[in-house]
Amino acid sequence: MDPAQPGRRRPPFLIIIAVVLGAAALGGFFYLLRSQGAQTAVQTSAGSPATKAKGKGGFDPNRPSPVVVDAARQSDVNLYLGGLGTVTPLRTVTVRSRVEGELLKVAFTEGQVVQAGDLLAEIDPRPFQVMLMQAEGQLARDQALLANARIDMERYQTLFQQDSIAKQQVDTQAALVRQYQGAVRTDQSQIDNAKLQLTYARVTAPISGRLGLRQVDQGNVVRASDPNGLVVITQLQPIAVVFTIPQDNLQAVLRMLKDGGKSPVEGWDRENRQKLADGILITLDNQIDPTTGTVKLKAEFPNADGALFPNQFVNVRMLVETRKGLTVVPSAAVQRGAQGMFVYVVRDDSTVAVRPVRVGPVDGPVTAIESGVTAGERVVVDGVDRLREGAKIETAQRPVVEKEEAKKGRRKKGPD
Repeated sequence: MDPAQPGRRRPPFLIIIAVVLGAAALGGFFYLLRSQGAQTAVQTSAGSPATKAKGKGGFDPNRPSPVVVDAARQSDVNLYLGGLGTVTPLRTVTVRSRVEGELLKVAFTEGQVVQAGDLLAEIDPRPFQVMLMQAEGQLARDQALLANARIDMERYQTLFQQDSIAKQQVDTQAALVRQYQGAVRTDQSQIDNAKLQLTYARVTAPISGRLGLRQVDQGNVVRASDPNGLVVITQLQPIAVVFTIPQDNLQAVLRMLKDGGKSPVEGWDRENRQKLADGILITLDNQIDPTTGTVKLKAEFPNADGALFPNQFVNVRMLVETRKGLTVVPSAAVQRGAQGMFVYVVRDDSTVAVRPVRVGPVDGPVTAIESGVTAGERVVVDGVDRLREGAKIETAQRPVVEKEEAKKGRRKKGPD
């Protein structure tokens, strides 16, 4: 109010602001009282015996948890080394013509599998047939001269015994006979060479394998100096795989080779899901690659079904050792915690106990246990996420599919 006008009324907007502020203060007060009451109710409910019995979220900790169990057993464990390998043919041959001439016939199909000795191409043989006829004619001429020289030689020897001619004439005739004998041998070698060139006019496969793409077409003149040749043959059966392992594992491989063992080698696809072929280790390189710290090994595969192809990338697993009589459990039973590796062991009263273990090598679906579990003890395989020390359990039947996969070994992992 204006002091100069005591009878004047208050402005309306001041009354409105006062009403809004009062309503806000009253609402905040009631909201605070309601929140404190709800918190007290929750604490009372959590502290009641019924709520404690159910636990968090209404879950009853005394209720048995369904789990899948399996027994630890004794078994032999295979130790494998793994590496990335490249399929390499044992032999690769570029087929070239050994003579010069027109390519009259191509007798193969690109990608065809051929055997050693199969006809691949034919080169015009007529020039070599003419050479053969010339060499045969020269041979016949020189053979006739040799026969006449031998007759004269016999005649001269008779006259010399009768003291009718000089010894020099006999020696000259004997030298002429030897000369014609040399000419006959030369003619025979020319005939053999002509026959060989005629044989080279038929180009055959030097090895068995798969043919690549044709490098020259029919009608062209081919030479032995052609860089690309006619076609390339790669041997596929057997075939080799070159792979690498860390140099730290070299001693285990050397011990195995020193004992004369042929270590089994498996070739798997790039995703390690399907095994492609089985083979054996045949050799290793004579030096370590200093840039990668690895050493190259070479394995041979029969490849009867043609699953391996040249320059294909494969994952290789090589058996280096077999440990006898180790205690093994399913790999799914081994858990990792803050204190290390452990398993849930099933007691006779259908409760579980946390058992620290020392893990050994892994062989596919099973893991070796060096200490902590003995053969015959049951361990939890599935359902461990709901367990704790002393929890009650009820065993469920292990799925048949999982059992069959475990028997087959599925995909095996190498040792750490």
